[in-house]
Amino acid sequence: MRDPKTIDTILSILEEIYPEALCSLQHRIPHELLIAVRLSAQCTDARVNLVTPALFARYPSIEDFAEADVAEVEELIRSCGFYHTKARDIVMMCRMLRDEYGGRVPDEIDELVKLPGVGRKTANLICGDIYGKPAYVCDTHCIRITNLLGLTTSKDPYKVEMQLRECIPPEKSSDFCHRMVLFGRETCIARRPRCAECPLKELCPSRPGLAADH
Repeated sequence: MRDPKTIDTILSILEEIYPEALCSLQHRIPHELLIAVRLSAQCTDARVNLVTPALFARYPSIEDFAEADVAEVEELIRSCGFYHTKARDIVMMCRMLRDEYGGRVPDEIDELVKLPGVGRKTANLICGDIYGKPAYVCDTHCIRITNLLGLTTSKDPYKVEMQLRECIPPEKSSDFCHRMVLFGRETCIARRPRCAECPLKELCPSRPGLAADH
């Protein structure tokens, strides 16, 4: 685990680079983000954003999705991949929201993960982006980069979440995770990291040539 001063420096640098740490999935109301995140599994956010306008126009409310024909939803989301499973989850989650939650998206992780197709990553995102609660969204970017930075030591999303809860202040958690995604797309790219121009290179124990520096 890194020392608090180093962690604060990492957070400050990321905040300077990405002052607006926003989710790239387009949505207007809570259930739209919930559905968009489900569609984003094994699919790019850009593709999801191309699909959701027509989807949300066809089914503007939780009730509409709850009453939707799964086959019709499948056709609207086909280009997102895994559309059979995703369509079923979307319809079933909206039925559950309607029947068990009064048509409201829950604001607690333990309740959100009861919904079909919703895991802790999605639940944290909803808590952070919709309800402004502390949220540790451990997607592939976050797991990979926090491992490289020495903030976490596991590939398991739950373990990474628990480790981040110990070192990232709650009030900075949601924005930090969004910044991890942006940083992973622009600089710390999985297959071709831009280490030479990385603003965190002096703080990264995984940077190339580190062993030669000591």
